[in-house]
Amino acid sequence: MAAAAAAVRAAAVAVLSVAVLCGAAQAIGVNWGTQLSHPLPASTVVRLLQDNGFDKVKLFDAEDAILGALKGSGIQVMVGIPNDMLADLAAGGKAAEDWVAKNASGHVRDGVDIRYVAVGNEPFLETFNGTYLNTTFPAMQNIQAALVKAGLADKVKVTVPLNADVYQSPTGKPSDGDFRGDIHGLMLTIVQFLASTGAPFVANVYPFISLYTDSNFPLDYAFFQGSSSPVVDGGVTYQNTFDANHDTLVAALRRNGFGNVSVVVGEVGWPTDGDANANLDYARRFNQGFLAHIAGGQGTPLRPGPVDAYLFSLIDEDRKSIQPGNFERHWGIFNYDGTPKYALSLAGGGNGSAALTLKPARGVKYLEKRWCVLKPLADLADQKVGDSVSYACGLADCTALGYKTSCGGLDARGNVSYAFNSYYQTMDQDDRACDFRGLAATTSVDPTAGTCRFIVQIDVGAAAAISSARGVAGGVASSALAALVLMSSMLL
Repeated sequence: MAAAAAAVRAAAVAVLSVAVLCGAAQAIGVNWGTQLSHPLPASTVVRLLQDNGFDKVKLFDAEDAILGALKGSGIQVMVGIPNDMLADLAAGGKAAEDWVAKNASGHVRDGVDIRYVAVGNEPFLETFNGTYLNTTFPAMQNIQAALVKAGLADKVKVTVPLNADVYQSPTGKPSDGDFRGDIHGLMLTIVQFLASTGAPFVANVYPFISLYTDSNFPLDYAFFQGSSSPVVDGGVTYQNTFDANHDTLVAALRRNGFGNVSVVVGEVGWPTDGDANANLDYARRFNQGFLAHIAGGQGTPLRPGPVDAYLFSLIDEDRKSIQPGNFERHWGIFNYDGTPKYALSLAGGGNGSAALTLKPARGVKYLEKRWCVLKPLADLADQKVGDSVSYACGLADCTALGYKTSCGGLDARGNVSYAFNSYYQTMDQDDRACDFRGLAATTSVDPTAGTCRFIVQIDVGAAAAISSARGVAGGVASSALAALVLMSSMLL
């Protein structure tokens, strides 16, 4: 993801891929994030992947429950290592050997098909201010040595997912691409390592972030139906951001003598809420356009052939940091409960048959059909209302509230009710969670209005959910959300 959006993505995320047979066989991936207050059981998610034909998964952390669920599934696995572990792994071989023994060797023996270890996640983001510059490559070397010692190096390859900000073009033309000046030498060292071990260069590409951070960015250039503002590079005309970004990396590899290193797009996608440009229509337009764009196997101008890429993401995550923007919690092609958000043909066809469109998770259990809303006679001017909304949004997800979001059409009372219900569901419909000092009451009448969905949470057990909610109370930028709701209340 672009620097602003990816700097705070520090928790476990997973990437899955599906074999697509449409002209040429190629792997289309999707990230499976785990930052949810109410995550679906790992076994349910693995079955969701199988039902939809996914055959590869990339985990950004070695979670035992997920790896255990993948045992014998036939799904290939890339296991990730978080950035906060890089220093220890770089310090000596023992830590790397212990990690491989626990998270690779043991699971391989148990029948998990591990193919890659991803060491770190976008560690060279400029917003990290060089924190991981001295530890990433030594950690990669030590993990590689540990895999060799364990007899796994022929089967399991070491790589590192990198943000697209590690390469750039001074002219804006892809053919002038090169690695960022401040890390140029380090990048060549890493690429040499990848070339020597046969591992891919993994890059994350986000056209949405280009649009989000630049109000002058041409909207049609983010999609795949042609652009009124193409980039002309010699004899090549780039009609979309993805091809131009991808080929900037290819040019950088060629320029430095590594034109044969394979490229995997680790993350690419579009969010559905939390911003004026994050909606279901744009998300489907981008993701379906992307899938159709690469389905024929023609590749990009500088790298013809199948594109190996991973959609971001599988399921919405209501516990992700919103520092980059409220859209961070809405990248999923599935809702929090494993229901598809929109029709999407994984084979690339715009009007795919039922056999090729997304299938929902099976066997999902929900709490009762009960919601929490503001009492009809409650006074919006009461200070308790503002305080209660601030509290609710500090512990639950209110990112669907805002200008041109899915709940942007709610009136003032609707905004407050949405906040109350979000908290109530997060707390597993505990009766005490729908009081708010006498301002709220439960109802069996669904308050969903238009595109604004008042959810009923899935049933995963109250203790785990409450612990998760309390653990993030001070860690997200919820005061801004509360201020948004209160401002709406005053204006409407």
